[in-house]
Amino acid sequence: MNVPVHLTVNGHDHHLDLDPRTSVLDALRDHLGVMSVKKGCDHGQCGACTVLVDGERILSCLGLAASYDGAQVVTAEGLGTPGNLHPLQQAFLDHDGLQCGYCTPGQVCSAVGMLREVRRGMPSHVTPDVQGAPHLTDAEIRERMSGNLCRCGAYVNIVAAIRDAQHADLAPAEPRPGGQR
Repeated sequence: MNVPVHLTVNGHDHHLDLDPRTSVLDALRDHLGVMSVKKGCDHGQCGACTVLVDGERILSCLGLAASYDGAQVVTAEGLGTPGNLHPLQQAFLDHDGLQCGYCTPGQVCSAVGMLREVRRGMPSHVTPDVQGAPHLTDAEIRERMSGNLCRCGAYVNIVAAIRDAQHADLAPAEPRPGGQR
């Protein structure tokens, strides 16, 4: 028996009829054709499937779509447009924070979510003073991004990109009229 699920993905409403076991990842890729979300390990271990749901980063392979009924989902392709890249997308390009690119959509979404967490004062495992505001050192960035793996080893450039974009506006670009990004 399927269940109705309403998701707003990259600013566009979608009403789906899904098996209750369908993950957010499979709903995006298999039912909506959103290919920027990558299926890496399908076990929550690599971070390639990271998206933003209601502004928070999640591993979309682990979340059931039915659990996110009514949610706002933003993928890497929903952050910016080719002519107006999101500041983190631009920083990844400027710092050569990618090689094969397979992990990049998840890395970028995770970085947006991570910077939002820092701005809210959320400490990490390496934050020296959990009572004070976190200072975004390279060690903080590495710890906070440790759930996103890069098989190519572009970590040094990914950290540099995030450091460079840490003060940027983290809101996604507005969707284009007519449903095109």
